[in-house]
Amino acid sequence: MEINDLTPAETRVWRAFASGTAVDFRTADDEDAGRGGTWGPERTVRARVLRTLLLNGPREDGEVASLALAGARVTGRLDLQYATVDHPVRLRHCHFDEAPRFYGARLRELNLSESVLPGMVSHAVRVEGVLRLTRARFVGTVRLAGAEVTGSVYLEGAHIEATPDTDGPLLLLNQAVLGADLWAPGLRAGGEVRLTGARVAGTVNLSDAVLDRPGGTALHAETLAAEADVVLRHAQVRGRLELRGARIPGRLDLSHARLVNPADTALRASSCVIGELWLREGPVVQGALNLRRTQIDVLFLQPEVVPARVQLNDLAYTSLVPHEPAGRRLPMLEKVDGYLPFTYEQLTAAYRRIGDDDAARLVQLAKQRRRRRTLPWYGRLWGHLQDITVGYGFRPLRAGGWLLSLLAAGSVAYGLHHPPPLKPEEAPGFDPVFYTLDLLLPVISFGQENAFSPRGWYQTLSYVLIVTGWILATTVITGLTRTVSRQ
Repeated sequence: MEINDLTPAETRVWRAFASGTAVDFRTADDEDAGRGGTWGPERTVRARVLRTLLLNGPREDGEVASLALAGARVTGRLDLQYATVDHPVRLRHCHFDEAPRFYGARLRELNLSESVLPGMVSHAVRVEGVLRLTRARFVGTVRLAGAEVTGSVYLEGAHIEATPDTDGPLLLLNQAVLGADLWAPGLRAGGEVRLTGARVAGTVNLSDAVLDRPGGTALHAETLAAEADVVLRHAQVRGRLELRGARIPGRLDLSHARLVNPADTALRASSCVIGELWLREGPVVQGALNLRRTQIDVLFLQPEVVPARVQLNDLAYTSLVPHEPAGRRLPMLEKVDGYLPFTYEQLTAAYRRIGDDDAARLVQLAKQRRRRRTLPWYGRLWGHLQDITVGYGFRPLRAGGWLLSLLAAGSVAYGLHHPPPLKPEEAPGFDPVFYTLDLLLPVISFGQENAFSPRGWYQTLSYVLIVTGWILATTVITGLTRTVSRQ
């Protein structure tokens, strides 16, 4: 392309390229690039001119050539597919008539911040620096699947909207490899954001993001590997938040987040390995919470945000914060479908680690009550009896109360009607209290039981006292030593 083929606007850009001088066509700093379709030839640059500059533009000795353009309307398709560009590309506040193509390209730096584009095709692009799409607006799909960026990808404040014929995800970063952060606070996406299999050496920051795909998957991040944190503080997610198989050694922060997918799963973080999961200070999750088979060091979960449906099969966590009474934590386990003993054992272990043995015993008692519902009628009947009398062994003092009550009843009954002695000439003096104790206590003998023989219903009473004494005394002893059988 010859220089005399260029328009005045293009000539200005061409001459500035060799020295890396910035060209700014804007008439005001707050100019809206969304109206760029009306800009005239005085600020219009053909895409093929930019392509020629980047691939074979002029050079000046001692200067670093670069394309730094702002406020231009770019007509035609900027096609750098498979190209190698050694110069920084900065096209800020620009309006693109067609989606640029960087498929398989190798770039030094790409900056499209504050620009308006009908999508972008950049599969397998390699950027030897940072990729900036700050506050860019896309009407169409942004394709960055398999991208390799040695620095960060900046999408803060970016807007991505679907067109009527958009099919599939709006933002594709699946299998991308980022050498630093995915920095996207305030991102707005009116469709699926896909991070499946992406590897991020730093933090994935989606704070204040609005991810909107009702009834579908809003954020698809299966097997995401982030070496630091994944942050969605104050995020609004309408649709499923899919994190199955993710590896997040730092923090998955959902503080103040609003998760809405009432007809299906709102958060699926199953089979994950997470350092800390923060789900707090937000509204109740609308939809199911799935944490099956996940390993978490610190689970920061406030009872107020737990939804009506939870899946906790094989969830393992080391500590559970904030510290709440067992009565505040147990309703979450009641929301699990079916009886899952492991969930109660995990909660029990969490309380024991911080020394709250009373809460741990309450959880074990709730476990037995939940198990009772799975038993046949006779098992449920026996379970109710154990619960009423001794609290399944976790309330041994209750057994002591029953023993005292039976001692009082027996003492009164036998005090009013002394049983006749077996051998009057050898029998000791009758004492109704110690006679009742002899019946109740299976080991200790005061010499009363073997010396007297009650008749009629008094004999039946003695049998009842012997049987209940065996049961209750054993329960008191084993309960105090914390070796009572849970079965």
